[in-house]
Amino acid sequence: MDFEQLKQTCLVCEKCDLCCTRTHVVFGTGNPNAEVLFIGEAPGRNEDEQGLPFVGRSGQLLDQYLKAIHLDREKNVFITNIVKCRPPENRDPLPNEWDACIPYLREQFRLIKPKIVVCLGRIAAQRIIRPDYSVMKEHGQWVEKNGVYFTATLHPAALLRSPGNKPLSFADYVAIREKIEAVCTHTYD
Repeated sequence: MDFEQLKQTCLVCEKCDLCCTRTHVVFGTGNPNAEVLFIGEAPGRNEDEQGLPFVGRSGQLLDQYLKAIHLDREKNVFITNIVKCRPPENRDPLPNEWDACIPYLREQFRLIKPKIVVCLGRIAAQRIIRPDYSVMKEHGQWVEKNGVYFTATLHPAALLRSPGNKPLSFADYVAIREKIEAVCTHTYD
C-alpha cells in the first residue's frame, strides 16, 4: 500500500464508533518523505472541522515553535495523531479506538520512515514511547529504538493553559533541532 492508498483507506474508516460522530478523518499533513514525525493523541474540534491536525490556537503555537527551528508542516515534517477521529467532547480515546487506529499510524510510520519522532503530550508519549512516560520529568530526553530517536514535549494546548511552561517546551524544540542536525540528511535542505 502506498501513502495515497493508505490515506484513502483511512478517510472512509468505520472500525470504531468515532466514525459516527466525526466531521472529518484527520489523517495528517506534511511531507510524506519527512525525516521528522510529530504525533499527537487525537483531533480536537477545530481539527475535526478542518480535517487537519493541530489547527486553531494550539496549532498556531506549534507552528511558531516549528518556525523557530526552521521546520514547516508542509515542507519538512509530517504531523499526525494516533487516533484519526475526534472523540466526543475531546475525551481521551477509548482502548478500542486506539486499537482501531494504531494500524494506520504504524503504516504511516512504515511509509514515512522517520529518523525522529516527537510525541506531543503525555498521552501520545505513553502510547508511543512507554506507558509510564512522564512528560513533565522526561520531556526533551531521547529514547532510541531500532535507529529511530523518540522524544516528547508538552502538548501545545497544555502550554496555552500553562504558559509558564513555554520556556521548557522551547528548550525541547532547540534539542529537536540539534538532533535533526546530527541524524537527518535532508530535513534542512
